[in-house]
Amino acid sequence: MSGLSGQYPLAGLLEAAGLARSSCYWALKNPKSPTRPELWDKAREIFGRTANGCGHRQIAMCLRAEGGAAIADRTVLKMMHEIGISCGIRRETDYHRHDSYKGEVGEAFESVPGRDFSAGGPWQKLGTDVTEFRQPWGKACLAPVYDFGSKGIPASSISRHPDMAQQGEMLDMLLPKVPEGAHPVMRSDMGWQYQHERYCSRLREAGVVQSMSRKGSCLDNGATEQVFGHIKDELFRGRTWPGFESLKADLEEYTIHWNTKRRQVKLKGLTPEEFRGQALAT
Repeated sequence: MSGLSGQYPLAGLLEAAGLARSSCYWALKNPKSPTRPELWDKAREIFGRTANGCGHRQIAMCLRAEGGAAIADRTVLKMMHEIGISCGIRRETDYHRHDSYKGEVGEAFESVPGRDFSAGGPWQKLGTDVTEFRQPWGKACLAPVYDFGSKGIPASSISRHPDMAQQGEMLDMLLPKVPEGAHPVMRSDMGWQYQHERYCSRLREAGVVQSMSRKGSCLDNGATEQVFGHIKDELFRGRTWPGFESLKADLEEYTIHWNTKRRQVKLKGLTPEEFRGQALAT
């Protein structure tokens, strides 16, 4: 309204806005103070940790854990509006995951945990899947393992092709980390890779219990697919890389960020690494 006051009578502007004259003068005498300006620089730094930023809950958890700030999620959202930072909202059709289903071409398994993704600690329930990152020069395929208990990514493989070589690399990283005596459930969809004899036998020999979601039931593997959504929102959306190796490097760096810096609401504000450390200490 202040920008129009020199062009139009104040009485007319107040009438158009539905405001009383007293309200206008009270606002002029009592200008709105900024929300927690002492935290603005830190909020910007947290937002800038990923290429496309992050949401207000992530910023709030980091402010509380890293700086000891006493601040509510809603206050952080208000502060973000004032300093002009916001995280894009995911649309349901923004991303399409890789579909590797070719019918029952090997060994199939029952859906052991159903849609119960809760776990009391690390190395109880795991999930895996493959997603594509399409670029003008081709695509990169990410095959991670997601720990439902620690919310971490203990292993992943990034390849040009979603083949058995990629699955072998992922298992080479994962299986040596499985604690002695642990028998985690590994959830996947019914993709041909997960029915392959080589894949199934390696999990069986390591004491990992294999589980598959039902065909046409994407929610059965929802926990792992949710991770893909966060990666694509925070790192990938709207960006182009010059080639496969540069995208691979950024995906690997983001995985480290996820495990060591990205805080989780369901872990009460801890990172996956902090949660695993606490679980090992008890």
